[in-house]
Amino acid sequence: MTGRPQTDAGALRGARILLGVSGGIACYKAVEVARLLTKRGARVQVVMTEAATHFVGPITFSSLTKRPAYTGLFEEQDRVLHVRLAREADLVLVAPATANVLAKMANGLADDLLSAVLLTATCPIVVAPAMHTEMWEHAAVQRGVERLRSDGVVLIEPEVGELASGDVGLGRLADPEWIVEEVKASLTPKDLDGLRVLITSGPTREPLDPVRFISNRSSGRMGHALAVEARRRGAEVTVITGPVVTELPPGIDVVPVETTQQLLDESLSRFDDCDVAIMAAAVADWRPADVARSKTKKSEAERNLLLEPTPDIAAEMGRKKGAQLLVAFAAETEDMVKHARDKLVRKNADLIVANLVGRPGTGFDTDTNDAAIVSPESIDRLPRMTKAELARRIVDRAAELTRPRGRSDRLD
Repeated sequence: MTGRPQTDAGALRGARILLGVSGGIACYKAVEVARLLTKRGARVQVVMTEAATHFVGPITFSSLTKRPAYTGLFEEQDRVLHVRLAREADLVLVAPATANVLAKMANGLADDLLSAVLLTATCPIVVAPAMHTEMWEHAAVQRGVERLRSDGVVLIEPEVGELASGDVGLGRLADPEWIVEEVKASLTPKDLDGLRVLITSGPTREPLDPVRFISNRSSGRMGHALAVEARRRGAEVTVITGPVVTELPPGIDVVPVETTQQLLDESLSRFDDCDVAIMAAAVADWRPADVARSKTKKSEAERNLLLEPTPDIAAEMGRKKGAQLLVAFAAETEDMVKHARDKLVRKNADLIVANLVGRPGTGFDTDTNDAAIVSPESIDRLPRMTKAELARRIVDRAAELTRPRGRSDRLD
């Protein structure tokens, strides 16, 4: 399983993205960004600085995007090129953005095609800086970064990693998948703006001894898809997650846990401050009544394992909830709607997502789900769909039910 969830098309399909590429060794990653955006349905127009052409040729980008990659301010004599390009774009992305480009943007300079486009554009602008650590941390660069943020530019923080000089440090261009995710988020309507969403995700592990545990097949993909969708739509997202390998994009508060009790404690401590709680974690239903302090040897006599039930996290939240919207999950092998309606009442939830498991192509550790969204008033049976598509349906319902409660207007 990949460590990075792929961005589905959604808001990218048909979007006109102007990709600005400035000169740096990270230009090779800009090729992958162009490929991913094009693959997911965006119409990508590339503009390169002269320095960028020393690293990657324009023909590489034009071959991927099926559009000419522009490099000069005066390439079209019959019209003002930078004005046309800026007006045609739904979003401008600069990746990589060098210190020079950031300085031009912050100070309103326009001495080449890319900087002229950036000064003309009225659409959202996203920049992904890449440079050596000392350059990124220089006071002048950071002053420019803060000015750009105050102007509404979205900055994708560089990562720690291997740099062109051979050093390892902060300044490496963000992963292309995260860059594409940020572009999609910037194009997605913010119908959850001002809301705080708490999501539980992944499995829990109940220790038998220091090296063994009881768990389940959950990969955390569903909870993580919900977190990405809610963040795209403007929510402040916290994910309490059991052990998983799937990463979440920057901007999401991640709280790692292992046992059901830890998950309960972290959830309850944050519940009062959230507007929507989505309980997508696959919690272990039982735990050993006695945990061995040292590794149990296989050579020991046959061992009987005494189990006790773990806390019911969704039920605890249901007892505590006030104005919060509570969404719980029901993983079932049969009669999933019937069991979901029962759980809706027992857990005092507003919605139950009934999820069919134990069959090929649906449930744990798969990319698709057979599910139904059950409320006190309705049953929405869904066709088989990806977890990203299901996350969108769930968040749609949560948005519909949360807005009338007036929670987004709350004063802190």
